Amino acid sequence: MSRTGFIFDLDGVIVDTAKYHYLAWKNLADELGIDFTQEDNEQFKGVSRRRCLELLLEMGNISVSKEQFDNWLEEKNEDYLKYISGMDESEILPDVTKILGYLKEKGIPMALGSASKNAIPILEKVSLLPYFDAIVDGNQVTKAKPDPEVFLIAAEKLGLEPLHCVVFEDALAGIEAANIAGMVSIGIGDVNILSNADHGFKDFTEIDFNFINDLIILLKNKN
Repeated sequence: MSRTGFIFDLDGVIVDTAKYHYLAWKNLADELGIDFTQEDNEQFKGVSRRRCLELLLEMGNISVSKEQFDNWLEEKNEDYLKYISGMDESEILPDVTKILGYLKEKGIPMALGSASKNAIPILEKVSLLPYFDAIVDGNQVTKAKPDPEVFLIAAEKLGLEPLHCVVFEDALAGIEAANIAGMVSIGIGDVNILSNADHGFKDFTEIDFNFINDLIILLKNKN
């Protein structure tokens, strides 16, 4: 059995659904009279839907009943689902499939660790679900990143110790969660923003098989 495992976030790492989240939150913000920008949306990356709505309402200094809060949560999600309903393989970010395929060939177990409650339907739409040995999404976790819960559950599902796992993340909260879990953290995106990651790349086009092999050796030799 492999002593190494690779865990991937979904949004911004495998596919770019952040744009659809932004559009759905923007629609709700407009409805509520709240100015919501792309910069504001950065705070929402890797964060649970419930916490995102709390942040949005804080921006607008709006207090609501639990019932109204839940209604807006559902409204945002239905809007988002409409956007992602047309997703296909063209939405996969560059060279992600190359890396997933290489790891699959080497028999390295892989898990998805995402706050998204729509992770499985998205993976199905882009035909990537068969690559993953375990899926941990927003339906299975109670604590949002930077709490490491999602990654610790993923490691457990893979039958691995956290120190033998590597995490690919595009959000600061996700990098922090991976670091707290004692896993190797790989930042995907702006390396200046994700400076706390153990390694950083603009995207998967910058990652070669030699780097992956070195990671596997590093993880296997950890005690």
